[in-house]
Amino acid sequence: MAASATLSLCSLFATHCKISQNLQTPSSNVSFLSLSSSSSSSSSHKLSSSSSRPTFPLLTKSAEAESAVVVEAEFQSSESEAKPDDTEPAALQVVETPSSPKREQLFGVVMIGGRQYIVIPGRYIYTQRLKGANVNDKIVLNKVLLVGTKTTTYIGKPVVTNAAVHAVVEEQGLNDKVVVFKYKKKKNYRRNIGHRQPNTRIRITGITGYQDYPAVTLES
Repeated sequence: MAASATLSLCSLFATHCKISQNLQTPSSNVSFLSLSSSSSSSSSHKLSSSSSRPTFPLLTKSAEAESAVVVEAEFQSSESEAKPDDTEPAALQVVETPSSPKREQLFGVVMIGGRQYIVIPGRYIYTQRLKGANVNDKIVLNKVLLVGTKTTTYIGKPVVTNAAVHAVVEEQGLNDKVVVFKYKKKKNYRRNIGHRQPNTRIRITGITGYQDYPAVTLES
């Protein structure tokens, strides 16, 4: 009886061990599979996240500045390439005007009413009243004492023969007011008189006729 009882107990213990081993092994497999699945899912998630995110190279500040300069230069070059079409018509429209010869520097000394005046073509002077001259009248002054250019001088003895100064009368007017005060002591005599001298403004148009006169060349 005792032997049969021990055999039954051993058989039961063996079967129990087998069952426990069978129960433990699937759980270990399941845990291993779960871990592997979790690790694979995390790795796949990491891969998907890393693959979905675009990768950009890291640039320093100097590199960024250089890239901006390169982009700006390319933009300007593209603009410059597009502009020549617009600028070419403007260049074609430029018309070269013939350069007028420079006017020779010329002046003269003329006598009008006992006074001497320096005259330059294109400028005007105020002289004493010219009797009988109206506005816009053309006059010719023959008492030319001297004619000078940049390199040559024509000196009259006393006048330059055949030389003439042409002018146009622009205005007949009056000079500024001058006060004439007269006084005599101990006689109770005082006179205060104002006076405005009549004048004529003429504009010089040219000097002619001096080329045939002997010239004196100035030494440089």
